[in-house]
Amino acid sequence: MTDTSPANGHHDAAAAAPGAAGETTGSQGQPAPDTEGARVKAWLEGHTDGTLVGKLGLEFVAAGPEEVVARMPVEGNRQYHGVLHGGASAALAETLGSVAASLAAGDGRVAVGMELSVTHHRPASAGYVTGRATPLHLGRRTATYEIAVTDDHGKRVCTARLTCMMIEAP
Repeated sequence: MTDTSPANGHHDAAAAAPGAAGETTGSQGQPAPDTEGARVKAWLEGHTDGTLVGKLGLEFVAAGPEEVVARMPVEGNRQYHGVLHGGASAALAETLGSVAASLAAGDGRVAVGMELSVTHHRPASAGYVTGRATPLHLGRRTATYEIAVTDDHGKRVCTARLTCMMIEAP
């Protein structure tokens, strides 16, 4: 996995989590803007040139250790017969799970993928698909995420599970 965490490959997971401890509320009781999540999202999008993430056209919507969300256009990521390529769905899933696990790993640590399983449920042939990674297990050494990929109508296109090992940053 490539370096996906901000600040020279290190990031405090708790600080990036939307709703993390210490988050203040706005003037009318509304949650304060998730400036840390926005910073992580901007960092991720600024590091896509020359990467598979850039080639796939991923647009990050939210980024934190408890949830990473991105969307990807079907156009440009199709198989020869016009539907979304399963490998593109798998790449989307692995990216989201790896980013989330890297954020959860904490300062001085990164996440590397160990196992990816993807089940394809239905084709998508137009618009965007959206992936949402949520943790199934967050341990000190491993993290497992479920990644649900849905189409523009909210129908599940595929379900993936990614397990990462959290290691000291090289």
